[in-house]
Amino acid sequence: MRRMIFGLAAAGAAVLATAAAAQQQPVLVELYTSQGCSSCPPADEVMAELAGRDDVIALALHVDYWDYIGWEDSFAVPAFGERQKSYARTWHHKSVYTPQMVVNGIDQVEGFRSMRVAQLIQQHRDADRRVSISLRRGENGMLYLRLEADPPLTRGAVVDLVRYAPQRTVEIEAGENAGRTATYHNVVTQWTSVGEWDGQVAVEMAFRAEGDDLTAVVVQEREFGAVLAAARPE
Repeated sequence: MRRMIFGLAAAGAAVLATAAAAQQQPVLVELYTSQGCSSCPPADEVMAELAGRDDVIALALHVDYWDYIGWEDSFAVPAFGERQKSYARTWHHKSVYTPQMVVNGIDQVEGFRSMRVAQLIQQHRDADRRVSISLRRGENGMLYLRLEADPPLTRGAVVDLVRYAPQRTVEIEAGENAGRTATYHNVVTQWTSVGEWDGQVAVEMAFRAEGDDLTAVVVQEREFGAVLAAARPE
């Protein structure tokens, strides 16, 4: 995906979304997983269930740091492991692991603990949202984004565009999961920053996202803080 257009404009008094609409936003769940991790299949099954929910944006980020044990993950992107390590630094953790789920950039849990994952999702669904988000699809692969914070943010945010494949199947021939045919859901193929926002005034952005992969936008506090908003195109 090549970003073709990026626009940034201050908006006036018009309000796009109400506070109630902001509260109805989906919860972002990131699963850090690997085809070569023997503990990951149960978490991948949880991801399959989450992928079908409208109130959750569930994204599987495959990491490459288990490739040395006998099987190279065909979906792994080095930057995803770096993203996970950035969370660890923010939380003052000394190491990373799979399968790990991160809920709205704040809470982390072992990905196979389905009941705890469900509890965290519910907690974040019930929490107030400061940022209203609208993501609209236009012609020729264009996406139009609008953000507004009430009250204004005290620290800036990063706006990321995420592309992901809804389903992929792999025959794993070696390593800890040798002989397994695994189907993965919402496999992230690209995670790209498309801009920054100070959160003081409403903002509009336009960018191109062509191709068959699905799309989501994530608005997150700088330095891997809380996920303030996330959306799929309307």
